[in-house]
Amino acid sequence: MSDKSDSKVIIYSTTWCAFCHTEAQWLEHLGIPYVKKDIEQDADAQKELMDKMDGNFSGVPVTDVAGTMVLGFDRPKLMDAMKAAGLNPKS
Repeated sequence: MSDKSDSKVIIYSTTWCAFCHTEAQWLEHLGIPYVKKDIEQDADAQKELMDKMDGNFSGVPVTDVAGTMVLGFDRPKLMDAMKAAGLNPKS
């Protein structure tokens, strides 16, 4: 996981979300740097997510890939967003 604030991939998650953990492992496997923000422990992260979603929150994970918001652990949508952002996952 990357701690860089300039990362192109941000996972908004919770500690209890199995899909959030699985997505993080998948991104690590692909060699994609990301930042993971816990919306229950970090009020600023929760506000940031709500602002990006215009208050329309329905669950985690929500992943911001260079401005493209992907709801849930949707591998095809995540791959498309990463490729569009110029991120090249390892094969």
